Amino acid sequence: MASRCVCWRALRLITALGLLLALGACSTLSETTIDSTETEVSHYQRGGNLHDEVDSLVQPLIRSGQTPGMMVGVLLPDGSAHFYGYGTADKARPEAPQADTQFAVGSLSKCFLAVLTAQLVAEGRLSWDETLPSLLPPGTPLSADARKITLLQLLTHTSGLPRQPMTLETLDYFVRYLFTGESFYRHFTRQYMLDYLKDFRAPAPAHPIYSNVGYGLVGYALELRTGQTLDALLAHYISGPLQLAHTGYEAAALPGYATRARGYAGDQPKFIARGQPVPDWEFTDLMKGSAAIHSSARDLLHLAAAFLHPGVGPRGQALQELLRLHYPRQGQQAWIAWDHDTLGGADFSSMIGLVAGYTAYMGLDIEHHSAVVVLQNSFNWADEVGHRLLARIARANPTATDLAHRSGRPPTLAAGTL
Repeated sequence: MASRCVCWRALRLITALGLLLALGACSTLSETTIDSTETEVSHYQRGGNLHDEVDSLVQPLIRSGQTPGMMVGVLLPDGSAHFYGYGTADKARPEAPQADTQFAVGSLSKCFLAVLTAQLVAEGRLSWDETLPSLLPPGTPLSADARKITLLQLLTHTSGLPRQPMTLETLDYFVRYLFTGESFYRHFTRQYMLDYLKDFRAPAPAHPIYSNVGYGLVGYALELRTGQTLDALLAHYISGPLQLAHTGYEAAALPGYATRARGYAGDQPKFIARGQPVPDWEFTDLMKGSAAIHSSARDLLHLAAAFLHPGVGPRGQALQELLRLHYPRQGQQAWIAWDHDTLGGADFSSMIGLVAGYTAYMGLDIEHHSAVVVLQNSFNWADEVGHRLLARIARANPTATDLAHRSGRPPTLAAGTL
């Protein structure tokens, strides 16, 4: 009996190590799905009913039990916003989520942190080429490779830092997560990361590595430079001016907390049955900026609209900076916080948030002035809705460039355009 227990424990550790290494190696964890046929991508163009279109994409996922609930927000080229809730936000209350229902959005938090950083750069309080010695507390001992890391590298996942440090402690917490859903980032504090940077060696050759701890360092740097908390910076620069009433780092302090979406197991945690509740994660002082924000479909669509119509001034400058290519590569190109790709003939910018119990998607089609937000109260690798919906909206609202591409003729510019 004892030998079987030892073998089972070893098998668990090996399985967890494989999963954790995969997590550390992938630049993005999620899988975005696009329509595979002309008939699918033209579906909305033929029917023209947005509600029916969203139904056709979401209802099969709810019926199959992929997620207990889903909230979809759509911003159309005419500027109108539409919201559709499905399933249940909380199995204890059989009510569909609403536009203002609060969800944990995981790594969509990085978008908010990036906007904060870009605004501080626009104000001259930070610069993109600042390195860790000037961003961290004076006298912080850093390895030679760590001393070279710039603010821009942290934000574009090109610093060489891993998704998270691969240690036995991390592995132990990850094994527990697979069975309990509890956070395996609980030991990543600021002091832990400062100790890690003493001996950090960058991989060779350099290549993009998605890094949660890298964004954690950005949040730390912002608080050091400004003397303000991330909560205060968020309120001053983003949630206040954009009137995002249901967005913040402290879920319990937001309106609607009692009726928030509750998280359930999906594709992960591996050894908890799909549809069973999982605990909310609490984030350390380091990981807060990387993944701790809660928000709603309405607020996220407001933020998406700000990217589509950035305006002037420091905030407009910051939003435009985030949608500029900084690190060219095949496939998903690294913008600040966003990934940019050409899929199904359309250019999309998107980001995914994955955290125990939740999946969040925000996508932009800048050319067609449209955006889609998809929030699930279950952790699932694949996004079945966001990109498909953006592609169908683009097909139904062609630009002059689209029409020229389809006809093979160059676009005709309207009078007065350059």
